[in-house]
Amino acid sequence: MSFNAADRPPMSGAAGGDLAVNQYDVYFSRQPMLDREGMLCGFELLPRVIDQRDDPEKPGRPGKALVSAFMARAVRGALTGHAAWLDVTRDFLFDDALLGLPPSRVMFELPPDIGSDPEVVSRLIQLHGRRYRFALDHVTEADESFAKLLPYVEAVKIDLNQIAPALLSKFASVLKAAGKILVAVGVESQADSDLAHELGFDRFQGYFFARPHKGARRASAPRQALLNLLQLLASEPTVAQLEGELKLNPVLVMHLMRLANSSSFGIGHKVTTLREAINATGTDRIARWTQLLLYADGRKVSLEDDPLLQLAATRARFMELAANQLSKARIAEQDAAFLAGVFSCVDAVFGGPLEATIDMLTLARPIRAAILNRDGVLGQLLSAAEALERADWTRLDEVCGQLAPLDAAAVAAIGLDAAEWAGMADRATEATGLERLDE
Repeated sequence: MSFNAADRPPMSGAAGGDLAVNQYDVYFSRQPMLDREGMLCGFELLPRVIDQRDDPEKPGRPGKALVSAFMARAVRGALTGHAAWLDVTRDFLFDDALLGLPPSRVMFELPPDIGSDPEVVSRLIQLHGRRYRFALDHVTEADESFAKLLPYVEAVKIDLNQIAPALLSKFASVLKAAGKILVAVGVESQADSDLAHELGFDRFQGYFFARPHKGARRASAPRQALLNLLQLLASEPTVAQLEGELKLNPVLVMHLMRLANSSSFGIGHKVTTLREAINATGTDRIARWTQLLLYADGRKVSLEDDPLLQLAATRARFMELAANQLSKARIAEQDAAFLAGVFSCVDAVFGGPLEATIDMLTLARPIRAAILNRDGVLGQLLSAAEALERADWTRLDEVCGQLAPLDAAAVAAIGLDAAEWAGMADRATEATGLERLDE
């Protein structure tokens, strides 16, 4: 994973010379989608389209602006190779600008109010011919519209909290028999996860994976080793002291060697000794790498497919980049912001009360206050990160009122840059996944 500083993110929406595009401000929230193994398998992109035209009564091209924004490099990077699930309106469905999106990269979500008239069905058939795929969103009942659209969709999304349990079970059974991909929305608790798994759902949306529960990634001996290493790093150790601590933990040595030999460092030759790896990587990067490894899944999985690690890494990088915009690149404040982000969901790793875990980490008072109470500028940045994750645009606007010059568009742009950074884990190394941290 590269820890090099990113360029300053754009402070506004889609750019370019096309007037039809520039008349709209378009930005996205990115929400994770997990498979039955709890690994990332896609992202829902929730767009916000703001009409900036002088005369909103005249016909516009919001669809073209949406496609232009979706095709931006930052969005492509933030998807980290995963599929995008994108909400569409009826107007956008019939806008030929939609054809500018590559079918292999997107699943279109049809809202409940899109209709099921012959025009809609005909359009779906036409787009099917171009290999576009569709999902029915927020299904709550088997009404006439549902029956008419079902043959043309590949997936069905069901909010677990918006449908009667008896009907949910029947829905799941019938739709699985019909070969549809079942997506459970609103998975926020252990009970939600257990129910959706039992009913055979294929995909899961919600932040259950970031909550403390019986499956929490609790502090095993290797995780305790990571904490010991973090404590040592906080004391400005010598290379010899670091080398001694790392030699006690072969798994950590393996990860450090892979990190040092990644192309992001541009050393020009293969690092072969632990001391050379320490010198090449630097204590700051080792500290960040160690903080993120606390979140790594116990199974052998790639870092970019691990939802909890990606959430923590994205938040941390978001906090750092956003603080840079506010503090005119004061390194200490950026470091504090990164720490507030990376440890903001650490209770999902260790279980138990968040306050007790934060105390164990002996974090500085402003970082502790930000995580526990959302106090101070760091707390406001954390609130902005959470609002963006939830696509809560009203809340994001409210928080940004205290974070000038950041506005919602700038926050969303920073979020995409942070997501891309988090998703670059192990891309340029020989690693195929994390070794089990519990062994």
